[in-house]
Amino acid sequence: MKKIIAMLLVLVMALSLVACGGGNEGGNANGEVAVFWYTFGDTYLSSVRAAMNAAFEAAGVKYLDYDANNNQTTQTEQIQTAITKGASALVVNIVDASSDDATQAILDMAKNAGLPIVFFNRSVSEAIVSSYDKAAYVGTDYTMAGHMQGKMIGDYVLANYDELDINADGTISYVMFKGQEGNLEADARTQFGVEDADAVLTAAGKPALKFYDDANTSKYLLDQNGAWSAAQGQEHMQTLLSKYNEDNGNMVELVIANNDDMALGAISALQAAGYNVEGARYIPVFGVDATDAAKEKIADKSMTGTIKQDAEGMANAVVLIAQNLVAGKNAFEGVNGDLEGTWRINIPYAPYTGE
Repeated sequence: MKKIIAMLLVLVMALSLVACGGGNEGGNANGEVAVFWYTFGDTYLSSVRAAMNAAFEAAGVKYLDYDANNNQTTQTEQIQTAITKGASALVVNIVDASSDDATQAILDMAKNAGLPIVFFNRSVSEAIVSSYDKAAYVGTDYTMAGHMQGKMIGDYVLANYDELDINADGTISYVMFKGQEGNLEADARTQFGVEDADAVLTAAGKPALKFYDDANTSKYLLDQNGAWSAAQGQEHMQTLLSKYNEDNGNMVELVIANNDDMALGAISALQAAGYNVEGARYIPVFGVDATDAAKEKIADKSMTGTIKQDAEGMANAVVLIAQNLVAGKNAFEGVNGDLEGTWRINIPYAPYTGE
């Protein structure tokens, strides 16, 4: 009888370890993949989520999506809950991409539980990811989007310079909408979207772009909530148009946004003011992501261009890497993308103008 009781106790302890992901090289292989999104409200990531869910289902892999609603504390608690439930792997679109502490804490949770972890979309530290052999990152070469957007903008402005110079002062006045402070993608897009456009213009003997507000030394308007939202794009654009307009001779002549949602918000404000509608004056607007909504605006000529971020390619890479890690394989076996070192794979960008 004592032997039976002892065996039962050992069995209970073993099951507890599996449920927590411990004592198992790949976590609980029969558990679900827990996928953590910084918010369900991000338009581009909604397309990634749809593609990822479809990929998990096609592979016969159980999964569960968690919405952190842009709150890092919420996400961290959700991760702990998933580990306790016996997840097979963690897939993390981190809320606070600017915090190495948040990334390290999440990786430590996965490592202590013996669980594979795949970070994606929002950049995290190479040193942190590389410190754990069951961790990987799926993203993009975030400088590429800024470079592509900047080249696109420079070429367009150069080809339409006189028409765009509404203020007739020989320079093109612009506004830049930045999604989040301290976010590497936002930093790169903000920098290169302007620098590379300036390079095209100055090489052709034209002046560099001029930020519309001389008092703003940052030369961008920030989404204060870090949500890259259409609401912030619209609000900022409405506010600036009340002071910077044709009547005052200081109209903003170009809109650059770090993502399509902020660009679409700016377009809403411009259209409410009588711009970018059929028969009216046109203010060029550029974004990043190539969301369906942005493509529609480009098709109806109210938006100028965007940079395609491959939602399906990112989703498929994440799903395959998670499967590889759970199976004890090389993380990047069979994954399409540009491998960077031994810790990440980048999904390529492409310009999109509807042509």
